[in-house]
Amino acid sequence: MEMEQQDVKADRLERPDPLLDSEREMIQDTWAKVYQNCDDAGVAILIRLFVNFPSSKQYFSQFKQVEDPEELEKSAQLRKHARRVMNAINTLVENLHDGEKVVSVLKLVGKAHALRHKVEPVYFKILSGVILEVLGEDFSDHFTPEVVGAWTKLLDAIYWHVVGVYEEVGWVSSSAV
Repeated sequence: MEMEQQDVKADRLERPDPLLDSEREMIQDTWAKVYQNCDDAGVAILIRLFVNFPSSKQYFSQFKQVEDPEELEKSAQLRKHARRVMNAINTLVENLHDGEKVVSVLKLVGKAHALRHKVEPVYFKILSGVILEVLGEDFSDHFTPEVVGAWTKLLDAIYWHVVGVYEEVGWVSSSAV
């Protein structure tokens, strides 16, 4: 079943409200704690994504047939991709005060995932939920309801911008989710 460009638009949320200064600070403070363990956190996020949403592995030829979470955890390719994801989030968090830089990073990510990797945009939304879930569990002392709210707002904004990039490039789905 093909998803045309207008279907992506129909799924698109309204533009999220900008982050408040206090929300940016909460995000940056909690991220500093997460990023100290970025390799472990990134691997935990991707393993949770692949275990809970096995269809997401279809985009990773090097480990899409791997079922065992322990085997996934040992995968050098998974660790490398986890590091890239965490570094991209780090760049965004470090530059929350610079909207142009954030949009620039998200354009690169969106274009690569739409054009080169052909990843359905819904996986960015799914990944957002997994990030919140894993960080909330692994850093529960720091992820208060207020902090979770700030992170949710940020992840909604990331998704909104990425879907916008998909629209710009004329995204047409290569497969159904």
